Amino acid sequence: MPHRRTLTLRGTGALLSGLGCLVAANMVGAPILLYIGVLLLALTAFSVLVVRVPRRAGTVTRQISTDLLTVSETSRVTLRFTLRALRVPRGLWRDVLPPAVTGDSAGEYPSETGQLSYLITGVRRGVWPIGPLVLRTVDPFGLAQREQAFGETRSVTVVPEVFTLAPLTVKIGAAGGTAHTSSSRLGQGSDNLSPRRYIPGDSMRRIHWRATAHRGQLMVRQEEEESSPDALVILDRSAARWARPGDDEDRAFETAVSMCASVAVHLVQEGYGVDVIDSSGTLLGTLRGHEDDRDGLLVALALVGPRGDARDIMTLVGGTPPGPLVYITGEIDEEDAALLRPSGAAAPMLFATAPQRGAAAAAEQHGWRFARLGDDVAEAWEDVLPDRIGGPAEQRGATDVTS
Repeated sequence: MPHRRTLTLRGTGALLSGLGCLVAANMVGAPILLYIGVLLLALTAFSVLVVRVPRRAGTVTRQISTDLLTVSETSRVTLRFTLRALRVPRGLWRDVLPPAVTGDSAGEYPSETGQLSYLITGVRRGVWPIGPLVLRTVDPFGLAQREQAFGETRSVTVVPEVFTLAPLTVKIGAAGGTAHTSSSRLGQGSDNLSPRRYIPGDSMRRIHWRATAHRGQLMVRQEEEESSPDALVILDRSAARWARPGDDEDRAFETAVSMCASVAVHLVQEGYGVDVIDSSGTLLGTLRGHEDDRDGLLVALALVGPRGDARDIMTLVGGTPPGPLVYITGEIDEEDAALLRPSGAAAPMLFATAPQRGAAAAAEQHGWRFARLGDDVAEAWEDVLPDRIGGPAEQRGATDVTS
């Protein structure tokens, strides 16, 4: 945070004028200039003492109306500022904002309402600091000023924007978005064990002693089948797919992240259990219909950036192919598209922000429903819906016939 100079522009002018008068008084022998010069210098020194000498201390607490701030969403920040000083100064306050957040975070102090508040809008996803609070006061003559920072910073998390997508008019896969595909893994770990009442004939080795002590009756362990997700969303963030112009924002990658969040939230609303991973196999989030799951995914996506290399889809999917498989990538050519295999998914959907010539045909040849991902996330989603008539392939064929 840059600091302002102690003297204002007027104060700098008064100081220079006072020095000039002293020099001129010695040169021309005019006592009046000497008096004026001393007066200006004394007034400037007095103004500096007025703003610098008083001791001030204060505490700041901030409250943001939303826990997670979405890109382009507006939220209100409320500050409670307690200032301890001999007298309450009049001046201007401002809360320091990062470039990723915009807002009019300044006003007069003390305010008429006694409360400091302002609106902020998320511009770029990530975790950013807000603060400290800066109080600027000026002496009555406007010659000297003082800026003092109070309180600590508070982090605000800006998450990617989630768009509303068109519904799937037909359920994909055998589960139909209402159940999970069962796996045969039993008795692995403790997450798949649930206690039930003891039934005569149960083995004593299966008694769940903790549940027995808690409920006051014999309880035994009952193995439950684990389930694998119905849908899988993969965000390809390998460095080779994206441009990295220094610290500047890559709009294509931001669109891909927003698409990933939108698709995952949409599929869970359709009744699917959704796993979201990146191209290296790192789990970004698991959605099973809970609000905390959604927030956890959005926070994870707020922090992702292009890095590493991509792994083969077969390895990422594992043994049980999902129903919908959504793969979101950046720059892709015909050879790259030919290497992407849907791995037995019931509804493979591929989005690319920068497809090269021949990439779409190569992807569709292996069973992908392909769409170029532009600024309109909802439009790209509609282009790959399984029941869409006149999809991208048919539209390209019509264009070829016309040309």
